[in-house]
Amino acid sequence: MKRRRKVSRYRFVLLLICVFALALIAGCSSDDSSSDEQAAVETKCDYADLQVYKDGYLTIATDSPAYPPYFEDNDPSNGKGFEGALAYAIADQMGFEKSGVEWTKVPFNASYAPGPKKFDFDLNQISITPAREKVVDFSVPYYTASQGVLVGKGSDLEGITSIDQLKDAVIGVQIGTTSLDAVNDEIQPDTAPKVFDNSNDVVSALKQGQVDAIVVDLPQAIYLRDAVVSGSSVVGQFDAPGGDQWGALLAKGSEMTPCVSQAIDELKADGTLEQITDRWMSEAANAPKLN
Repeated sequence: MKRRRKVSRYRFVLLLICVFALALIAGCSSDDSSSDEQAAVETKCDYADLQVYKDGYLTIATDSPAYPPYFEDNDPSNGKGFEGALAYAIADQMGFEKSGVEWTKVPFNASYAPGPKKFDFDLNQISITPAREKVVDFSVPYYTASQGVLVGKGSDLEGITSIDQLKDAVIGVQIGTTSLDAVNDEIQPDTAPKVFDNSNDVVSALKQGQVDAIVVDLPQAIYLRDAVVSGSSVVGQFDAPGGDQWGALLAKGSEMTPCVSQAIDELKADGTLEQITDRWMSEAANAPKLN
């Protein structure tokens, strides 16, 4: 009898230890779950608390001229074109009516210069790069672009099938762009590319025969072919390593960065971004690939 009592007492103590351990584990799990839920709440943007550059308005920047297919009629405020439509879709997600959006012109190079910004965010086919991320913020990507090669009428480069066939060419490209990086890193032409301050000068160089080809983002190359450079052709497209992803640009450390990213994610989730992309950028997929 004495031995049985001892065993029973031992089992009772062991049972208490197990119960205590289970309670402790359950408590930890609950705390972890609560922490995860709290973190999710903290990272979700409250659009109502946004601090904007100009009270009552969402100020969006882009370059001038504003080319199709990104904008139409050089007028971002009409909401047409890929980035024009996207800008107002983002604004709508953030609680701004169309009348509550103001546009400002910022040169491409100035957009990612260090320092404060006179806008809330900038949409201008700005590629997300590690160097730029050191001095400005980017939203999540909203588009991944290829590079397009545009040549003039009757060019000897028509019909090329590989990047190597561009090595002997004199190539025009805009300063400060990922297109310039792609030319130097991927094509590696024998002659240094001719670099211009803005896209208008790049196009003029092709028209005047100063260059054999120009390299720009593929959708822009298609627009230039169809509407600007008569008789020109897009001889191919190629990708830079890691892709060329565009994001909305904001001042470094901007409190609005997660809000713009959240708005873009919501547009992805409900299919709006896909619809905008299909409407304005669909032709880009048809250009021949250069190996």
